[in-house]
Amino acid sequence: MKFNALILAGGSGNRLWPLSRASFPKQFLRLFDKNTLIQSSVERLSDLEINKINVVCNAEHKFFVTNQLKESKNLGNIIIEPISKNTAPAVALASFVSLLEEDDLPTIILPSDHVIFDKDSFTQSILNGYERANSKDIVTFGISPLSPHCGYGYIKAKEKIDKQVFHIDSFTEKPEYETALNFFNSGDYYWNSGIFLLKPSNYLHAIEKHCPEIFKACNYATNLVNFENDFIKIDEEIFSECPSESIDYAVMEKIDNGVMVPMDAQWSDIGSWKSLWEIGSKDKNSNVIKGDVITKKTKNSLIFSENNLVTTIGLDNIAIVATKDSILVMDKNDSEDVKYLVDEIKNFSRSEWEFSREVHRPWGKYDSVDSSDGFQVKRLTVNPGAKLSVQMHYKRSEHWVVVSGIARVHYESKIIDLGPNEYTYHGKEVTHALENPGDAPLILIEVQIGSYLGEDDIVRFDDIYGRTS
Repeated sequence: MKFNALILAGGSGNRLWPLSRASFPKQFLRLFDKNTLIQSSVERLSDLEINKINVVCNAEHKFFVTNQLKESKNLGNIIIEPISKNTAPAVALASFVSLLEEDDLPTIILPSDHVIFDKDSFTQSILNGYERANSKDIVTFGISPLSPHCGYGYIKAKEKIDKQVFHIDSFTEKPEYETALNFFNSGDYYWNSGIFLLKPSNYLHAIEKHCPEIFKACNYATNLVNFENDFIKIDEEIFSECPSESIDYAVMEKIDNGVMVPMDAQWSDIGSWKSLWEIGSKDKNSNVIKGDVITKKTKNSLIFSENNLVTTIGLDNIAIVATKDSILVMDKNDSEDVKYLVDEIKNFSRSEWEFSREVHRPWGKYDSVDSSDGFQVKRLTVNPGAKLSVQMHYKRSEHWVVVSGIARVHYESKIIDLGPNEYTYHGKEVTHALENPGDAPLILIEVQIGSYLGEDDIVRFDDIYGRTS
């Protein structure tokens, strides 16, 4: 059985704020082991015969995708959505691209930010759906509910088609608790996993019939694709007219060839801090703890510290998440409301909804260690083989001190290599670039001095990542 896979990597993950930010959302984070969530999404496909893995993401995250999946031998197209329009258009774009390449294999649609602990059960469920998807059906996968969870959508199953496949009666999006409790007690409902198996031609036929506006916009947009540095860039003007809909609303609730395969694979969409607590490893007091944390008389809580010591006394059912620049404290049962808090932060014109103190870039990352009027201190980490753009600044000068690794500094046509405890300086309007020619990360301290220190005081002359000023 041969498959393609499509990883949907366009989510913002704002319900896991402050750890997940719009500029670097949860799919790129390491929450459980050495792999990020998107890396784990690809790894769980390893027991299936996968021809090609395509990815849909937005422009801001395209280099994170390539950096984190560079070890994947069957990575295919990276399709850049100019605007996020939910899952139905994303899958339509990828389906059109597949048919342009005359590739109509059954395709596993997989969110990039879910957790599945039982890989064998996941694999078997995908295999159970293959024959249906390879004919005419669109397959979705239902998770046997462990509780009356209000944060998940539900699928009601009808009669069995065979041992492992059900007809679908209805979908319900995130019900109130009493409704969820009735669903749970009935035994007829499954959590909606957001995982699908389908042939691109069958999906596009369904979209054309039931959501012709999406079909039309995605068809036109993919006819005008721009191949840019190994990315497939979708036309923004045309795609902006596309309706924003989920697969469930646009397709699954309307078709008569939708079927469901049960999947008992220890799944979670980790869509909130409560769901992260539910699947996390707990201590004797049912606390999930990560980082530098000391607790007394605390139970049933989630406490995460990215940097500083966090201490608690006398807490029950609380979530505390402390990053380098923000702290969230809440009743765990209010986890679904974090997205509204993020909206409030945005309304106050604060940057914390989008960026953390540690900002990721295609070449690595920087941490804003200190700042005040006229100066700013950053710690830069440059990945092996990476290079910052050739640039200059109108309003600031910069001092660089190498902490570890090798810094290759370009000043006009002059190139100098610096090692640990060596430094350099460039003033305003001096064209410069920085790269790491070594095999280990380059770490240096940058001190900026000037009348204005914003990131928009960068004039780029050349950039290997295709960024412009």
